[in-house]
Amino acid sequence: MGLIISVLIFLLLLYTVIPYALSRGLGLNVLKRGHEKNKIAFTFDDGPDPIYTHMLLDLLKTNDVKATFFVVGSKAEKHPEIIQRMHNEGHLIGIHNYVHRSNWFMSPWRVRKGVENTAKIIEGITGIKSSYYRPPWGMLNLFDMVNKGKYRIILWSIMAEDWRTSGGSNKIKNRLSKIKGGDIILLHDCGDTPGAEIDAPLNTINALKDVLLTVRAKGYTCVRVDELN
Repeated sequence: MGLIISVLIFLLLLYTVIPYALSRGLGLNVLKRGHEKNKIAFTFDDGPDPIYTHMLLDLLKTNDVKATFFVVGSKAEKHPEIIQRMHNEGHLIGIHNYVHRSNWFMSPWRVRKGVENTAKIIEGITGIKSSYYRPPWGMLNLFDMVNKGKYRIILWSIMAEDWRTSGGSNKIKNRLSKIKGGDIILLHDCGDTPGAEIDAPLNTINALKDVLLTVRAKGYTCVRVDELN
């Protein structure tokens, strides 16, 4: 009995924790940051949101910034006009799976089906099938690591913990003051996922009003992740 439990624990670690450590710690088979010292990439997860994503797109347009949105397929189905606007305004649209659920708690077949469904939804709206993928919470499982196929997995090098409202926009600005060349920045344009707070994206948007001016003053160019080498 003890041997069976040990084997099950090992298999669980092999499916979840080990891939997480290899990807997040060593950057194996994923993109965490670029090499060009004058470029940074802002990325936004969990949307689209019918209120906050439009506000964010307005801000990005005002500042002539292109970004990457990792969208949830079920939300994209409900708000195709927002996906179309992202595309029309030159942003890259990536996949955050069909539902916001950890890959650790789904079979590899269900994960793959959700990714493919979301890719089809994006293609149906924009005419372009996405090949960029970020799993919810960055939690890769073993099959993500060894069978990523046609999708490039994108993680991040800096995050602002902007899914909570505590600390307000000042906390976000403080964390983003540490941005360096090549950084991939993780932010959120929707707050209705587990562990998040519904109004948190407003703090993100308010913080970015100053952050975007600051990074430009420092000489950084904001690009999509497919433009980050």
